[in-house]
Amino acid sequence: MLALIEQAGLNGESQDPSAIVLKAVEFWLAAQQKRAPAAAGDDVHGYQWKSLFLPEGTQIRCNTYGEQYYASVEGDDIVYQGRKLSPNQLASLHADSVRNAWNDLYIRRPGDKFYKSASRLRREQAAADQAARTPPEAPAVPAIPARAEPAPCPPTQAAPPRDANPGQGWTLPERRKYRFRLEDVAFE
Repeated sequence: MLALIEQAGLNGESQDPSAIVLKAVEFWLAAQQKRAPAAAGDDVHGYQWKSLFLPEGTQIRCNTYGEQYYASVEGDDIVYQGRKLSPNQLASLHADSVRNAWNDLYIRRPGDKFYKSASRLRREQAAADQAARTPPEAPAVPAIPARAEPAPCPPTQAAPPRDANPGQGWTLPERRKYRFRLEDVAFE
């Protein structure tokens, strides 16, 4: 708060704390309205890509052979250079091969600061859906044993020593457990 008042004084503005707070809140609300997608039910447009919804205004980036290509969601379609494409068509367009769009496309929705991999967004969406479906469980109280004793460890037998003598025609030590494989000697 003091930093805001000092900054206002340096800029030659009023140092009234209520005016400064009011102005800061107005700027913050304006920034939030610019970043937030439309919340009206009927006015929401975008592209539904399986479980992932891309609202209108979403930017999509594709990297192919060091070149970056950008598309956007306009209305209910993904548009690249005036053409309506599916995510797979966009990923494969410049690659001259079939590509996995989940791995090759990076998405920045209207509220995001950075691009995120489509596969990452899909995993986050699946985790959010799973969390919404399962009710929170009451924390289970762990049962405390009356007398805690460590469980006895079963005795382990040492592995038999392996034959490290080289085989016929071989001068290096054997690395296998057995000199010959069963498949090699089964028909001799």
